[in-house]
Amino acid sequence: MHRDTLILQAGLPHHRTPGAFLPGPQFASTFVSPGDPAGHPYTYGRFGNPTWSAWEAALEALEGGPALAFPSGMAACAAVFGVCLRPGDAVVLPSDAYYTTRSFAQNWLASNGVQLRLAPTRDEAQAALLEGARLLWIETPTNPGLEVCDLRELIGAARKAGVLVAVDNTTATAALQQPLSLGATFSLASDTKALTGHSDLILGHVATADPEWLARLKTWRTQYGAIPGPMETWLAHRSLGTLALRLARQCGNAMALARLLHLRSDVRGVRYPGHPEDPAHEIARRQMSAYGSVLSFDLETRPRAEQFLGGLELVRETTSFGGIHSTAERRARWGGDPVSEGFIRFSAGCEAEADLLADVEQALGKAG
Repeated sequence: MHRDTLILQAGLPHHRTPGAFLPGPQFASTFVSPGDPAGHPYTYGRFGNPTWSAWEAALEALEGGPALAFPSGMAACAAVFGVCLRPGDAVVLPSDAYYTTRSFAQNWLASNGVQLRLAPTRDEAQAALLEGARLLWIETPTNPGLEVCDLRELIGAARKAGVLVAVDNTTATAALQQPLSLGATFSLASDTKALTGHSDLILGHVATADPEWLARLKTWRTQYGAIPGPMETWLAHRSLGTLALRLARQCGNAMALARLLHLRSDVRGVRYPGHPEDPAHEIARRQMSAYGSVLSFDLETRPRAEQFLGGLELVRETTSFGGIHSTAERRARWGGDPVSEGFIRFSAGCEAEADLLADVEQALGKAG
């Protein structure tokens, strides 16, 4: 079956089993489990929950390897760092990775004796820092800069050097890019964003084809208490069935918007890996089946960016991305990213293309 069909069916009861397509969330802090606990699949709410299990089965179909759910994307990141790194180890990070990932590394890993090595995502610059490292952390496309690196090349170099590889696949999702199939040790994502797509939950996951690493991650989750709620996992599972449909519309809208912006002389630095003129396009074309919902562009100054955002009538000004509603923000308002005061991160939603383009055009007209 096509992957879209597999994802649609993943984690659901057998098609001949009577009852709901997707049974409701199981709320339980403890489960009746007399006698030997080893004889029961569920005993205590921190160890497991049938709603998690169904969601994780769906994630496995998506990722191509077993997955564990976490209560946020950063909880998933922390789990990978936690099981892989010890004082004295070195981790190779993108210098343009998601800001909170870099902050976590600087505030917690470095202070506990982990050596940080940073290099840009572009041109596979991290490959030069692999010797003697324990973990290579890749993010592609990056958030918010949308830089892309060659996963096959970087993962191959890391494996040759005996270095573990984790790929933050949040921007693309495993629907559009498959790190495990390219040899990554871990594929992880913030499911808060495009994977679930409705801007109504916080969730993350890690997938790995290695059973030993999966067991370590599960122990981490149990002992640190980094567990997701059953309602969140049920909502995520419910949303997954429309992933292919949502992404098709969102990617189409993002491409149309990138084409429009490339034609405007009053917009600078348009980035969308799907556009043929984007510097990342050739690499992205080789490793992505489509290019995601996120694009960026530069209006150069804070006043002009704020005028643009204030002029939008359909698009909402908010942080995060990947939802069915188009959103935009002036990314420099948060600090921490090497972007200009007029840099806009834009997440294309599922609106009709003509309506979305018209809203952006009229808002640009108001921006002076």
